[in-house]
Amino acid sequence: MGFHVKWIILVSLYLARLAPHPTAPVRASNGWLRGAVANEGSHAQYLGIPYATVKNRFQAPGPEPTWEGIRDFNDEHIRCVQRFTPSQIAGMEDCLTLNIYTPVLPSQDPRPVMVFIHGGGFRDGSGSPFLYGPQYFIRHDVILVTFNYRLEILGFLCLGIKEAPGNAGMKDQVAALRWIKKNIKAFGGDPNNITIFGESAGSASVMYHLLSPMSTGLFHKAIMQSGSAISPWSFQFEPLKTASLLASQLGHETEDPNEIHRLFMNHSHEELLSARVPRGEGDHVLSENIFVPCAEKKFPNVEQFLPDTPYSLMSQGLYNKVPVIIGYNSAEGYLFVGKENDTTISKMNFVGGMPRDLQFPNEGEKLTTAQKLREIYMGHEDVSRKTLKKFAHFVGDSGISFPVVFAIDLLVRTSDKPVFAYKMCYDGWMNFAKRYFGLSAWPGATHADELFYMFKIRIPVLLHEYIEWNMIQNITSMWTNFAKYSVPTTRQTTPPLPNWVATNKTNPHVLVIDKEFAKAALWESDIMRFWNSTYATYRRKK
Repeated sequence: MGFHVKWIILVSLYLARLAPHPTAPVRASNGWLRGAVANEGSHAQYLGIPYATVKNRFQAPGPEPTWEGIRDFNDEHIRCVQRFTPSQIAGMEDCLTLNIYTPVLPSQDPRPVMVFIHGGGFRDGSGSPFLYGPQYFIRHDVILVTFNYRLEILGFLCLGIKEAPGNAGMKDQVAALRWIKKNIKAFGGDPNNITIFGESAGSASVMYHLLSPMSTGLFHKAIMQSGSAISPWSFQFEPLKTASLLASQLGHETEDPNEIHRLFMNHSHEELLSARVPRGEGDHVLSENIFVPCAEKKFPNVEQFLPDTPYSLMSQGLYNKVPVIIGYNSAEGYLFVGKENDTTISKMNFVGGMPRDLQFPNEGEKLTTAQKLREIYMGHEDVSRKTLKKFAHFVGDSGISFPVVFAIDLLVRTSDKPVFAYKMCYDGWMNFAKRYFGLSAWPGATHADELFYMFKIRIPVLLHEYIEWNMIQNITSMWTNFAKYSVPTTRQTTPPLPNWVATNKTNPHVLVIDKEFAKAALWESDIMRFWNSTYATYRRKK
């Protein structure tokens, strides 16, 4: 009997350790709420706080819900509607929640706030701690916030009518930033020191907040990782055409925006996301991002998120100017070609894969440009499984690297605030994006590889974290220094970091993040210069 009692006591103690220990109640604008102290005791977490509501499909979010009494927030599983697999639709439409992570130890001064916007091509993803665990950032005495926003057609249908003006997902993000600005002080955060940062579509989102009048005053610094609002996949030039193509997949041939709106309102979200517009012949996976931000028409009593194209606003300097970090990874395209199969690879070509923000006066000039690009990237070889690494650089350069380099150049020319540019080349044990697709032998850092040195993922990493602790510490130190001091490197950092100097018009450069840090020219390759001259001639304006 005594033996069994001991085991019951031990099991009870173990289960008590796993059970969440509630935090003290916090008063937010919604009402009183309570989170939990993480099992390892490193931080408090408030998971699934609603910051707004979805009242009307395809429109801006409604006000935050309110409640009486004290509510506990420990739900990390809330997702916005998205394709979980090609045949499985997951998530809910009323999904606008955020997660707040704070150090456990109190502070006399309000802490810097870092708000992360997840990527996923505006098609999928969430702010869940499964992929975006806060532990590495919390060690630097900052507050981390992540959130969900509506995705795909539910977030980015743009019909040019009041009932579906566009950018509902971006307006969700604005609502989240407004909630954070209004409430973060109650969690120990500084509402006057908010840094927004994101990766991929999250990075493009950060740039959109630079461009949007709705976001003015909601943040003070910005970090953009491997994504730009002037990337070919991150902006809709012909949103009505896109919507009509989806309507056709649902059995309705129409280009009338009001008819399309009625049609989409009468379909379930499962039906809307199960219908798919086929990718163009010869195109690659980035072309599947079709419901993304757009330029909006102005309607009475409707806030306009984006009044013009990103290129037009940025080139004229019409944006919110704040200190920024912006950069890209050395082999962005590996991740995207890793998603392809033998059938799609066999159909790829440089004509079909031409960025959609290039506009040629005739088919001859398009074919000539495609041939030049093929010679640059492939020589005289065809695209195949054997030559896929070469084609991956075309995909990565056209979709990510060049748009980011060009954005750096525009920022330097039009902003009076410091611009810290980087190129991530580090190829380590925790480059899990590349490893997931079995591409470990390919050198460099692919799209999203840097995230694993910033966020603790919810999978066993054995000794990887220990082996790579220096890089984890280096990256998170630079990012949090920037959030605290507006510069990524300071003399107070231990171990010391390289002196990361802001780039400038006379000497545009990037910090190379690798085993050894170095400085490199922004326009370091003939390929980037070729892309620049191509866009100077053929960039689509409207």
